[in-house]
Amino acid sequence: MIEVQNLTKRYGNLVAINNVSFRVAQGEILGFLGPNGAGKTTTMRIISGYMPPTDGTVRVGDFDVIEDSLKAKRRIGYLPENPPLYNDMTVEGYLDFVADIKHVLGKNKKDKIRLAMERCGITDVNKRLIGNLSKGYRQRIGIAQAIVHDPAVLILDEPTIGLDPKQIIEIRYLIKSLSGDRTVIISTHLLPEVTMTCTRVVIINEGRIVLEESLDRLSERVDGAQILFLKINHANRYNEVNERIQSLPNVSDVRESASGEFIIQTKGGTDIREDLVRVIVQNGWRLLELRPLTHALEEVFLRVISTEGE
Repeated sequence: MIEVQNLTKRYGNLVAINNVSFRVAQGEILGFLGPNGAGKTTTMRIISGYMPPTDGTVRVGDFDVIEDSLKAKRRIGYLPENPPLYNDMTVEGYLDFVADIKHVLGKNKKDKIRLAMERCGITDVNKRLIGNLSKGYRQRIGIAQAIVHDPAVLILDEPTIGLDPKQIIEIRYLIKSLSGDRTVIISTHLLPEVTMTCTRVVIINEGRIVLEESLDRLSERVDGAQILFLKINHANRYNEVNERIQSLPNVSDVRESASGEFIIQTKGGTDIREDLVRVIVQNGWRLLELRPLTHALEEVFLRVISTEGE
């Protein structure tokens, strides 16, 4: 759905991004991760058609963002780091204004405004002035303006910046609910945003791509290990559970992080999930959750950033 090839942006002698290339498939949520000043916002602005590159191309579906700018932009919803809101407008009036700009016309416009407000949870404030609303509501309105024309691609630049913990969780759920057939790119410097929302990550540093990987495989990059999170109902038989799991081939460490919750580390990145489920079933424990742990992204992130350029 999105294809970025050899993207470069220069400001005089400053190279903001250098030969950046990656692809995002339809329905995928990609985390575009990097430290402040790495080139994330510049890349997002070029993909959205907000600014041209010095070199390289971006295609959204069948359309080049530069050569077929209007056709490409009709397929893109863009939330910049600072949402383009008008404080003296009502929520509904603002979305009506944005819909006109995006050529959403007639009865279809009212339906799409209503749907955007419902999906973003802002129907209850539709008659209020934007300037009188909280940061969380304003962020939701920013997302609503990005989806009001039902785009195939959604680009979100730092979508949870400045929000409180409750608002962050709400925006994460909202973003995941908006994916489905829609392709989403989330640009952020916050590791939890990637691990909680995305299916794949691209890490950029000093204007260059330094890592591109699915989250399922990221934990294997930490000393070749895979880290699993297991939650079961084991009737307080902790020692027995620990011993049975520890006895499995290729298990290097087992520890209980909370009652019924275990962190399991394997040797050499071996996938032990099938063996693990078999042991759980054989012992009559109730499996509640089993998934790879991606908090190892922090170690991966620091490693690729610190070793880049060596």
